[in-house]
Amino acid sequence: MFNLLGSARKGTRAILAIAAATALAACDVDLTQGGGAGGGAKSKGGAVNVALLVPYGSATPGDDGLARALENSARLAAADLGEGKVNITVYKTAGQAGTAASVANQAVAAGADIILGPLRSDAANAVAVAVAGSKVNVISFSNNTSIAGGNLFVIGNTYDSIASRLMSYASAQGRTRVVVVYPQTPVGQIGRSAVVKATAGTNVKVVGDGSFQFSEQGIVAAVPSIANTIKETGATAVMLTSDSTGALPLLAQLLPEQGVSPSVTKYIGLTRWDVPAQTLSLPGIQGGWFALPDPAPVAQFNARYSSTYGGSAHPLAGLAYDGVAAIGALSAKKLAMTKGNLTQSSGFKGVNGVFRFKADGTNQRAMAIAQVTNNQVQIIDPAPKSFGFGGF
Repeated sequence: MFNLLGSARKGTRAILAIAAATALAACDVDLTQGGGAGGGAKSKGGAVNVALLVPYGSATPGDDGLARALENSARLAAADLGEGKVNITVYKTAGQAGTAASVANQAVAAGADIILGPLRSDAANAVAVAVAGSKVNVISFSNNTSIAGGNLFVIGNTYDSIASRLMSYASAQGRTRVVVVYPQTPVGQIGRSAVVKATAGTNVKVVGDGSFQFSEQGIVAAVPSIANTIKETGATAVMLTSDSTGALPLLAQLLPEQGVSPSVTKYIGLTRWDVPAQTLSLPGIQGGWFALPDPAPVAQFNARYSSTYGGSAHPLAGLAYDGVAAIGALSAKKLAMTKGNLTQSSGFKGVNGVFRFKADGTNQRAMAIAQVTNNQVQIIDPAPKSFGFGGF
């Protein structure tokens, strides 16, 4: 995630954006029959004890509200599963890795079968290390794939999953020569790497890079060179890794001004272009593509959350629902919270649509492909309803 550029270039509106791991909703938490083996909590044939680690007590502004949203969504999922499927115990991490590790040990001592949370990657890694000897698995709300593996899974929407969906679709549409445009930051490098990795098994080739220093001056200075790279390589698509709080507004204005026409070169976004809605008016993204979960379940979840709790769901709230949905689906089949069961290929259905955990601790999510048409979102390739079909 990026901070807003300090000042906007003249003619470019400042666009505020929500940090966006997407939340959506469905009540179907069934799991296609499957099995597996591995370390983890033993099946008791009864309710699964879930330790929910959330950042209550954090000094970071907004964390208490986010903790409440995650807890609310987890309890909403538990209610949808029905009585006797999961027991949720909340543990306060204060947003600190050390505190998270300590309460995780307390949770395991109290009989937790699985840990859901914590929020951030440093705390998640500390928790996984702390409980590794107990063979209890951890499902973190993080989307940082670098921490995944062993007993630690990440449930956040990852760049790898998004890039895979987009590159598969681009390949099918003949947009096979891509230039990746990214900031010279750790997050930018992660985004670029995800795109490069996603081209494997497709006809897409990364034919050039366009990097820039992450500042207004750096973007403005780099755009002419980036535009030349796009033209000289014969790129049929340009992949923008930045979001609306970062470089996207400037890039979407300046690249077309430098002759990279959206009507010729397809603009593709690694981030959500519909949050906030003002982003959809940017000139460079007209006709462009980005990935998002099925909008219908998103609206359904938001409506249910609002009617139940009297407020809007945080964009990350659906991750807690998804985690409990997966746990409950295994519980309904009397399957233990083992790595083998968590990673079975059929996956789970949660608020963010169909998803599954991979053996390396990362995840794969079903997403729709959207096109920006006349400043509106148009779904041009629906999210798959199960694995083994389009986009996977």
